[in-house]
Amino acid sequence: MTYLHQFIYGIYPYIALAIFLFGSLARFEREQYTWKSDSSQMLHTGNLRLGNILFHVGILGLFFGHLVGLLTPVIVWDTLGISHSFKQMIAMVAGGIFGSLCMLGLLILLHRRFSDARISAVTKAGDKVLLLWIFVTLGLGLSTIFESAHHSDGHMMVLLMTWAQHIVTFKGDAAEFIVAAPLLFKLHLFMGLSLFVIFPFTRLVHVWSGFASVTYLNRAWQLVRTR
Repeated sequence: MTYLHQFIYGIYPYIALAIFLFGSLARFEREQYTWKSDSSQMLHTGNLRLGNILFHVGILGLFFGHLVGLLTPVIVWDTLGISHSFKQMIAMVAGGIFGSLCMLGLLILLHRRFSDARISAVTKAGDKVLLLWIFVTLGLGLSTIFESAHHSDGHMMVLLMTWAQHIVTFKGDAAEFIVAAPLLFKLHLFMGLSLFVIFPFTRLVHVWSGFASVTYLNRAWQLVRTR
């Protein structure tokens, strides 16, 4: 195991998560007026609704799929009688479906944002980089499906799960489990981790507001005026 590998997959995840959390807090504290998704709907609608729906359904499915798939202890799947190979097949099918939806929506949004002169003119350089970064990360993720087909026994998936679980439980040997992982998986992991780094400095911060909006379900009615 090289020092570079140890740094990227053993230390960098904590740097990325620290920037993600403290960067988000700092932006909320200091730049609340920039805490928004910067909608361009008023400039041009086009296929915005279709692209938005496909992208958000796909990316939410991928987010929760990765969350459950990587962080659920292996012993839980074994107790439920779900084999590693079957779990991997589910991950490949679900990842392919949600990844394809996300990619289709993202392509629509990219075409709209880069082909329309007015929208492109008001789009920040950071947001353009963000969209392209997500595009590359998603493309690598979809490519890993074909690579996973060569590891149908689920062993590589278990190693990736072990790596993720050792990271979140602060165990220092996490990077060792993916030393032999194919380069495609490693690139996807690096690009995914880096999304947490750029998260606080882009429109992605509105994701926090999306999760926080669930609290509105229990919010009391606002009384505008009495009768």
